[in-house]
Amino acid sequence: MKEYQQYINGKFVKSISSEVTKVLNPCTEEVISLIPKGAIEDANRALEAAQEAQLEWKSLAAIERAKYLNKMAFVIRENRVFLAKTLAKEQAKIISLAQVEIDVTADYFDYNAGWARRIEGEIIQSDRRKEHIFLHKAPIGVVVGICPWNFPFFVMARKVAPSLITGNTCVIKPSCTAPNTIMEFIKLIENIGLPNGVLNFVCGSGTIVGNALTKSPITGIVSLTGSVFAGQKIMEAAATNITRVSLELGGKAPAIVCADADMDLAVNAIVSSKVIFSGQVCNCAERVYVEETIYDEFMDKISKKMAAVKVDDAFADNNPDMSSLVSKDQIDKVEEMVNYAKKEGAEVLIGGSRLSKFDKGYYFEPTLLANISQNMQIIQEEVFGPILPVMKFNTLDEAISLANDCEYGLTSSIFSENFNKVMHASNELQFGETYINREHFEAIQGFHAGWKKSGIGGADGKHGMEEYLQTKVVYAQYK
Repeated sequence: MKEYQQYINGKFVKSISSEVTKVLNPCTEEVISLIPKGAIEDANRALEAAQEAQLEWKSLAAIERAKYLNKMAFVIRENRVFLAKTLAKEQAKIISLAQVEIDVTADYFDYNAGWARRIEGEIIQSDRRKEHIFLHKAPIGVVVGICPWNFPFFVMARKVAPSLITGNTCVIKPSCTAPNTIMEFIKLIENIGLPNGVLNFVCGSGTIVGNALTKSPITGIVSLTGSVFAGQKIMEAAATNITRVSLELGGKAPAIVCADADMDLAVNAIVSSKVIFSGQVCNCAERVYVEETIYDEFMDKISKKMAAVKVDDAFADNNPDMSSLVSKDQIDKVEEMVNYAKKEGAEVLIGGSRLSKFDKGYYFEPTLLANISQNMQIIQEEVFGPILPVMKFNTLDEAISLANDCEYGLTSSIFSENFNKVMHASNELQFGETYINREHFEAIQGFHAGWKKSGIGGADGKHGMEEYLQTKVVYAQYK
């Protein structure tokens, strides 16, 4: 069994706290590693190291900083199979999807390295003679990144890559549930020559380590991917020093299926968007609205598709579609929400229970629910599991209204062959992303950002990179 240490100022060091957290393989419930519980002193040491390293780091030409990102991408690709197996083992992500996460993470480092020669300022016209107004883009300083357990490795890169290319240094807090892949990555990049203190990793709870990282006056911006509750706590802590925050929080993505949709395409895309990583993805299709005239046909097709979903160990040879949920807490929550939906009148067409064929692990059946109304908990609150409630609608405007009736605003989708309908919906849906006739999954060159309680700021592309920059205006009067 592996035991990890904190990584501070270019070295693995013991935590101030002697306590550890057990990391489990969700498929077997076996303890696979131990990580430090972490202490406030660990957080402060990491922040001080990052602060000291930042002055020299930002003085490097961006193209020099980019070389380190390219090296990270190279190391990931050289160890892609090992990293994918590590990821699958710690979080029950099917091995094929784990491999995708590892490969896209390497691409993400290379993509952000490509911004080195494209970070631009502006020259603004002055009202005065013989004056230039220069708008510069400058690094914020020290970035704190708090990572989730569902895409821990990719989201780590989502915070590290744009931070480093823009001249910031980083302190990353991995998830206590799935830290292993990140910790192995640190070992692998130890020899790339990254200056000490530029990148630090501190394990520990959100209430202790996360809170200390967020409240510190050293921290310039906190980037969190997590729950709404976690985001609220981050905002409260960041308020102490008016620290910037960038938050990607929960989602309750609606999928609208119109009568003129390609039904097979819609069914395949929605099921794919629901069972990816067992439904534990913030942009998963969480609720479906189907036009009444095609409802019966749609339900017949999606029932067969959901029933055919293969569930097995993450490493199974039969190429399963999904595996175990990540933890006991997660499966307990999903089961409780399904049971409550039944009490509210929902009808279970497919699934609805834990999978009894597994002696160990947190396996839940892919579940399809009918007889749903808009005020049900299962429609209003994020499930984060393989549960799909379906409702009818009569008009597109009604469907849009139902979709918008939610405190979240991350992703959404519509299926229709009518150009006017999809353009109308994409304009009226109150979500940071809308997918048209495709599954829910973003691109690294886009901008992944939520509305309402789904977050503040965003990630990916040019706009995601600029989250880690601040502006400085220089008024230059000359004779």
